[in-house]
Amino acid sequence: MKKRKVIVITDGDDVARQVIEEVAKIIGGRCISRSAGNPTPYNGNELVEMIKSTPNDPVLVMFDDNGRGYKGEGERAIEFITKHPDIEVLGAIAVASNTKFVEGTTIDFSIDRNGKRVESGVNKDGDPVGGPLRVYGDTVDILDKLDMPVIVGIGDIGKMRGRDHIKHGSPITLKAIQTILEWSEQHEEKHET
Repeated sequence: MKKRKVIVITDGDDVARQVIEEVAKIIGGRCISRSAGNPTPYNGNELVEMIKSTPNDPVLVMFDDNGRGYKGEGERAIEFITKHPDIEVLGAIAVASNTKFVEGTTIDFSIDRNGKRVESGVNKDGDPVGGPLRVYGDTVDILDKLDMPVIVGIGDIGKMRGRDHIKHGSPITLKAIQTILEWSEQHEEKHET
């Protein structure tokens, strides 16, 4: 059986759901709308079944710990899906938030609120922050413990002081997801040569 290709998104509020649904249409993929919620309303096993029932890839899946600093429902579901033999995770969108007492996650790069690729972390507004390549959010700590091919940091989906608003086509979120797809294609080509 062919593995299903999934992109992990660490945000699941109502604004994020609307944005991810639209982005999925633009890229020709699918969004698991029922994965949205604060916190994530389904466990990993239930989400895998939903992913398998979608007609085409990539499948965009949202995960949210509802501002909790500890390992919550969203992070447990990410861990389950990432380790599932029928799923191939292409990468993750690490969404910054103002949650306190989190470790954050190492990222490969970020897309800032101006749509530029930056070699730093970003905050909730999508502004680059100095220091190490890290993003701090309520559902991102688990990403460091998993074998993610690529992790892209962004600010709060659909927001970022209006720059990622759905009426503008959510360009920051769209670019972050397109970047993961491009990275995945390049990585696949290298394996085939």
